Amino acid sequence: MTEDVRRAVCPGSFDPITAGHLDVINRAAALFDEVVVAVVYNPDKQGTFSPAERVELIEASVAHLPNVRAQAFGNRLVVDVCRELDAGAMIKGLRNETDFGYELPMAQMNHEMTGVETLFLAASPAVSHYSSSLIRVCAQHGADVSAMVPEPVVAPLVERLRPASD
Repeated sequence: MTEDVRRAVCPGSFDPITAGHLDVINRAAALFDEVVVAVVYNPDKQGTFSPAERVELIEASVAHLPNVRAQAFGNRLVVDVCRELDAGAMIKGLRNETDFGYELPMAQMNHEMTGVETLFLAASPAVSHYSSSLIRVCAQHGADVSAMVPEPVVAPLVERLRPASD
């Protein structure tokens, strides 16, 4: 990483980006010169939104943050993405101790393999219970998800997952 720019990668599937993701991205943007929201995905899996749509939704959701951009990456190791982008750090949001137990060994392995540091940001209590999968279920059942996702995501999510008429 160049000495001039402190760049971090904030990886995830973001299908869709949630208010919890946005909380972590906002906070990471205050700590780094540049944050790349890395949409990592398995090309063999069908998501609610395509990787290109996810990038568009993220870009619309972070438009207020001039030092944040989104980019899609196929099924790759996040440390390889960090190397490609010359990022010395990875930002991971933690909702609970289960997330920590899952993320810690990966952070240690990533550091051992590449020297990339992983910084954990504890989720804000107001959004710590949000997950993309639970929000998708709520939207499929017609629940109001407008507080759970950034404003640019609400209409596309509701449209995509609108319950079938009886």
